[in-house]
Amino acid sequence: MAAEAADRRALLRRLFAAAVAAADPARCVPPALAELLPTPPRGRCIVVAAGKAAAAMARAVEDCWPGDLGQLEGFAVTRYGHGLSCRRIEVIEAAHPVPDAAGLAAAQRALDSVRGLTADDLVLVLLSGGGSALLALPAEGVSLADKQAVTRSLLKCGAAIDEINCVRKHLSAIKGGRLACAAAPAQVLTLAISDVPGDDASVIASGPTVPDATTCADALAILDRHGVAAPPAVRALLAAGTTETPKPGDERFLKATTRIVATAGDALAAAAEAARAAGYTPLVLGDTIEGEAREAARVLGGIALSCARNGVPLAPPCVLLSGGETTVTVRGSGRGGRNAEFLLALALALGGHGRIHAVACDTDGIDGSEDNAGALLAPDTLARARAAGLDARGRLADNDAWGFFDALGDLVVTGPTRTNVNDFRAILIEPGA
Repeated sequence: MAAEAADRRALLRRLFAAAVAAADPARCVPPALAELLPTPPRGRCIVVAAGKAAAAMARAVEDCWPGDLGQLEGFAVTRYGHGLSCRRIEVIEAAHPVPDAAGLAAAQRALDSVRGLTADDLVLVLLSGGGSALLALPAEGVSLADKQAVTRSLLKCGAAIDEINCVRKHLSAIKGGRLACAAAPAQVLTLAISDVPGDDASVIASGPTVPDATTCADALAILDRHGVAAPPAVRALLAAGTTETPKPGDERFLKATTRIVATAGDALAAAAEAARAAGYTPLVLGDTIEGEAREAARVLGGIALSCARNGVPLAPPCVLLSGGETTVTVRGSGRGGRNAEFLLALALALGGHGRIHAVACDTDGIDGSEDNAGALLAPDTLARARAAGLDARGRLADNDAWGFFDALGDLVVTGPTRTNVNDFRAILIEPGA
């Protein structure tokens, strides 16, 4: 039995690895760049990269650049610990998910670097999840401390990523299309790795190079809906509508092109292929699953139990795959990201079913603000927890999924993957006797 359990754990980790590999910048950036930029620009090429994959994307560009590497100039800003060395593009690090002074300096540098360009010049923008916090330049009248306070509140209240980024765009001097507007009349080419459900380019890193259809009123409504006690300066600015973003139809976007080079859908397709190779029938439930992590766990747990008991909607051996971005409304004082919380809630929903194993991880290698990508679940998880004196329901109520799985030795620790297509979940269902 122990050997079989180890085999299932190894398989789940292989599925996760396949998903991450599908979004590797070294794999997805070169073909897109070759298609969209077969020859280098006549003028300068300014690189601005931001996000958890920024350094890896910058290195991929250097490795496949169609002209003289000396033409490249610019920088990549990524989360602390996610950097890589590049030959021409400078790599700097800043804080995520709550911005810091380094992210502010990076955003100001990005704006300064694209001003005064000509129609012969190219701004190559490389975006990935996390870019919004890493390019943090407050709008006039808002301080960095104000933005930090709003970000912390939005993260704790369970707001969805599109809601968080709507607010960010209307408190920013660079997001919501403003970077592209500053670069006009230069050509702007954006390559993006999507971490958002639906792959909306205006939400990825808060869309610094695409027009924005949301409004200041929308941002204010989000704060009110979630009961966020924003600083007075923030509310006053949004109420006045003075930080409205450039909208679709703005002529400054005529020379701006965006290509999404990797998505959660790509990652799930790769995992499904790996599952088939291992003899399991995959079912992709979707790459846009949102909502509270524990609620998603109840729904997916119900589907898994139906497969195990009735062979509906899929007969074992099978694996249920899903992605997206769940949220956690923090009410306790424990530690743990949304994927660990999903898995702890799933354990309770399954009740120790003997033929179901699962993994839930963030594809960037960091689940929330902790040091793990996620965790693994086995049929004996709850039994081992009870033997160790762990109260699963109590830990879930305290938002302490990290502590729960850490005590069991079931955390998945990969370190930074330097890509990000958000949540990855796989529920493995074995056939019965």
